[in-house]
Amino acid sequence: MWTEDFERLNNSEKEEFKRLANLLLSRTFITRDYYDPKEMMMKVNPDYRFVERHFELFFNYFFYSGWAVNKDNQYGVISMENIYEYNRLKLDRFTTLMLYTIRLIFEEERERISLRNEIMTTTGQIIHKMITMNIFKKKPSDRDISESLRLLSNHNLIQKISGQWENADARIMILPSILFVLTNERISRIYDLLGTDETPTQDERYTEQGMDILRGEVEE
Repeated sequence: MWTEDFERLNNSEKEEFKRLANLLLSRTFITRDYYDPKEMMMKVNPDYRFVERHFELFFNYFFYSGWAVNKDNQYGVISMENIYEYNRLKLDRFTTLMLYTIRLIFEEERERISLRNEIMTTTGQIIHKMITMNIFKKKPSDRDISESLRLLSNHNLIQKISGQWENADARIMILPSILFVLTNERISRIYDLLGTDETPTQDERYTEQGMDILRGEVEE
């Protein structure tokens, strides 16, 4: 039973377990590696290491409430998935298309730089690619850009390295967790929707056929 494993933890470990259990529920993903802007280098995430060390405890604890905790050692991603497909976040059209664009940038850059799972980009590069692909005809508002990127950051899909979200030169790290939100199947689905009558208007939200995605669409 998970309760027995929990009682074996010392008091500080119990507090850390509770904190990280809530973090997983609120942010969906924890990645192994992150960029420390103060030391200007990649570092290992202590939150990831704690969950990794006590993975069986986290898995069993959440299992009894209908959640699955997944761990991918290759990409260093721990994620949450509701086994009843509840508690999912619906992304609006703009954020969906921005996520789609960032995923494409991730794949393109990863083919060129194969040594890391994390890819660097900028807000300007993201917006330029969206316009180049005819997703938008002109630069979106700073507010839309900032809100969408901040939302993706809150779920540990990207990390801001420097600058303001809306600034063209803002440096952004794309985290490998993006692979577990936008699978190849979903990328194809969005591509098929672009430029067709099925594409929602700016104020509409994607239905289940669109982008009801967060809470772990984990690709096997």
